[in-house]
Amino acid sequence: MSQERPVRVRIAPSPTGDPHVGTAYIALFNYAFAKKHDGKFILRIEDTDRTRSRPEWETMLIEALTWLGLHWDEGPDVGGPHGPYRQSERGPIYREHCDMLIERGHAYRCFCTAERLETVRQRQRAASETLGYDGHCRTLGVDEVRARLAAGEAHVVRLKVPKDGTTVVRDRLRGDVSFENTQVDDQVLLKSDGMPTYHLANVVDDHLMGISHVMRAEEWITSTPKHVLLYQGFGWQPPEFIHMPLLRNQDKSKISKRKNPVSLNFYRQAGFLPEAMLNYLGMMGWTMPDAREKFSVDEMIADFTFDRISLGGPVFDVQKLTWLNGLYLRELEPKDLVARLREQVLSDEALLRVAPLVRERIEKLEDWVDYTAFFFSGEVAYDAEAREAMVPKKRDAMETAGVLTSVLEVVDGVPAIDPMPFEEMLRGLADRLGWKAKEVFMALRIAVTGRKATPPLFETMAVLGKERCRRRLRQAIALLHTMGPAAGDASPPTSHG
Repeated sequence: MSQERPVRVRIAPSPTGDPHVGTAYIALFNYAFAKKHDGKFILRIEDTDRTRSRPEWETMLIEALTWLGLHWDEGPDVGGPHGPYRQSERGPIYREHCDMLIERGHAYRCFCTAERLETVRQRQRAASETLGYDGHCRTLGVDEVRARLAAGEAHVVRLKVPKDGTTVVRDRLRGDVSFENTQVDDQVLLKSDGMPTYHLANVVDDHLMGISHVMRAEEWITSTPKHVLLYQGFGWQPPEFIHMPLLRNQDKSKISKRKNPVSLNFYRQAGFLPEAMLNYLGMMGWTMPDAREKFSVDEMIADFTFDRISLGGPVFDVQKLTWLNGLYLRELEPKDLVARLREQVLSDEALLRVAPLVRERIEKLEDWVDYTAFFFSGEVAYDAEAREAMVPKKRDAMETAGVLTSVLEVVDGVPAIDPMPFEEMLRGLADRLGWKAKEVFMALRIAVTGRKATPPLFETMAVLGKERCRRRLRQAIALLHTMGPAAGDASPPTSHG
């Protein structure tokens, strides 16, 4: 591994959803490598997707990584000499570099319409050809391009990939990986709205920020030949690439929210300790020299080497993480355990959010414990009465499971549950599914609380929080599937929300 350049590494997440354990995993390894070599660890926000990126997601991401204790040397919140650290604020830089590539003959302007591109794709599918741009605009003359620009025609900028030969990606863990250029598409670099795609922004930012090593998930390795070609087009030295093995479910599929809780917010709210989470993520594809399973981040840094990384897909096992978290909890002194409870589970903020919802419903202070238990527990118990009431009359369990699955999709899509707009979303969902709103609301109330009578539903859900609500929705859906007809006897309604 070359150490000619100072070690500068980064994570570059997109603020398009909940902070993901996969982001924390990649961040940890970048952090450990940087600290091992007295380097710099940088946070860059890749927020050029205008339709999906939201400031709320960025805030959650920064809060989650801060909770873990992974502190960056440069970033949007702390500044640094290579800012801005949000790609949405770097538009002129990308446009300038696109012009540079066009002038050097490594990129071109493409005026093809969406309709023409779809026609090309349909023809390629019919002929069982590899899908990709057909190069229609690669050979447009300078005068024609100028005329079409002067006429205000919408266009994108594409990478001009060589028609023959191979592009070699040198990966620290895999050696040289060759890609036939005929299999590499003329990737869009700059969209018609002037915003860059991931590929252009990634390469330009990594170079301008002096990134020496790009450590990211292995799913990006097939994109890397485009990045290598961009480095060549600019005449820049590429960083060293290290593509880490993907986190996997028990069945070896890519980790996903359908089979595992993947949001860092879930683990934080459930009361996992950040040091236990980092310890566990450090075990994902990497081992300590003495093979011990419990170690601190400082111990990981001291012994860190890429030679101890295994390319076999590491399985993210919540039960193993829970076991490890238990070890850390049992080592806490009682006063420290109480402090953690006050910090993560029974904070003044949490208690103050619950108090207004229950003070009119209790007679004695001791009533608080029974009446508010579902606000603080993980999963809930559904007694026989709750199970019966969860399924509306004239509906069956499978139909109800389908509706709650649609509700879960709505929950997944919002940064947090805001009572009024969330209620409106669910009323719209009920209309689309042909259910009465009160049927949906009762099933939902019991799913997330285990009770028929609670404080106002949507205010209650806001206090429970998104993570606890969707955890219980999954629990209720699984229960309903055990109560309903055999799979295939009833189809859950389709959500268009």
